[in-house]
Amino acid sequence: MLFKDYDPLKKKQLQILDPKGKIVNPDLEPKIKKEELLKMYKTMALGRVADIKALQYQRQGRMLTYPPNKGQEATQVGAISALEPTDWLSPAFRELNMFLYRGVSLETLYLYWYGNEWGNHMPKDSYVLPVNVIIGSQVTHAAGLAYASKVLKKNQVALATIGDGGTSHGEFYEGLNFAASYDAPLVVVIQNNQYAISTPRKKATKAETLAQKAVAFGIPGIQVDGNDILAMYVATKTAAEHARSGKGPVLIEAVTYRLGAHTTSDDPTIYRSNDEVAEWEKKDPLIRFKKYLIDKGYWSEEEDKKLEEENNTFVGESFKNVEKTGDADLLDIFKYTYKEMTPQLEEQYQEMKSFLEKGGK
Repeated sequence: MLFKDYDPLKKKQLQILDPKGKIVNPDLEPKIKKEELLKMYKTMALGRVADIKALQYQRQGRMLTYPPNKGQEATQVGAISALEPTDWLSPAFRELNMFLYRGVSLETLYLYWYGNEWGNHMPKDSYVLPVNVIIGSQVTHAAGLAYASKVLKKNQVALATIGDGGTSHGEFYEGLNFAASYDAPLVVVIQNNQYAISTPRKKATKAETLAQKAVAFGIPGIQVDGNDILAMYVATKTAAEHARSGKGPVLIEAVTYRLGAHTTSDDPTIYRSNDEVAEWEKKDPLIRFKKYLIDKGYWSEEEDKKLEEENNTFVGESFKNVEKTGDADLLDIFKYTYKEMTPQLEEQYQEMKSFLEKGGK
């Protein structure tokens, strides 16, 4: 019923919690326990501090690069919290909050952007694939996981995240078309943060919404207020139930905004105005969710201040530990993917070994 009511061709957007933190769609307000709501909020709050500090570390020359995700916390936490713990996540590279929610340590995530290969080792029980910078490929990976789940009767859903720019890549279409053809349990969340690096969404496609791209695959699509964590939760939970029941994939467009730069090598002031950013700051997902929790009596400004202090300390200590970590052994990177190295990997391994023995760096 949700997908019919919010048919993307009818230009309807799902919203439950407005920018002021008030419920505007009470019939759809999810029944989430207090403990879970607080976990969701605390993940977002930690992600916000970790995001801000990562930018500072990079500017100080202590981290190689970093893709800010300030403003996209509700899209990420709302989606991942709606899944079962054993459902797969196939991310891109801006999913800090999703990783944190699934129990991947901040040290591990920082290690990756610090330039250490071991930062791409995800805990085996997290059901999270590594950071993926090859845009579009995460959808085909997720389609494969979803199809395997169906064949092996695992009852697992695979969720892939992709940006608005990524929907112009071929593998986005290939992955969704494959999953739709075989009714594989796949959910794809488009984080429409309005820009593909510097290209505005309206210049990237003639489609009025990205959610309506679902029509071509013969699957449901829905556009959601991506800064509304409750709407993201409801949309993703409904999509996961649809996919898990054997009805095939669902495409979700989360309308959000990247308040920071694309990466630390980007200057967003070149292609967008300060006024535009200011308008989106009024829709800050963290502030919106905090107001909701305070109104319910689940949270307070005093607790929030204490949490921010704790997060600042925790993030600082985490990065100090990262800086104490030695470099990864270059030879080890050939060994951890397969049980036994393939002939190609063995050849590359021997070549690298010879290079290092001759004094190469």
